[in-house]
Amino acid sequence: MTHDIHNRIALFRAEHAMSRRDLAEAVSVNPQTIGYLERGDYKPSLELGMKLARVFAVPVELLFSFDPFPPMADALRAAGERP
Repeated sequence: MTHDIHNRIALFRAEHAMSRRDLAEAVSVNPQTIGYLERGDYKPSLELGMKLARVFAVPVELLFSFDPFPPMADALRAAGERP
């Protein structure tokens, strides 16, 4: 059974003001690979997933998931509702 892998690469890349080329160079892949990953056309190896998480200094679970990520507005709204 295969699973879709959802990611937030584009979001983190934008937050860090990185181009696809910048990120590709940081993890030693072709810039096209970053585009394929962002669109969900390519599943990263464990090594590549960990390298990407390291670039953004986040746990890999914040970058990749088997379940779709909720829209960021929903996540922010929920965070604001916590006591």
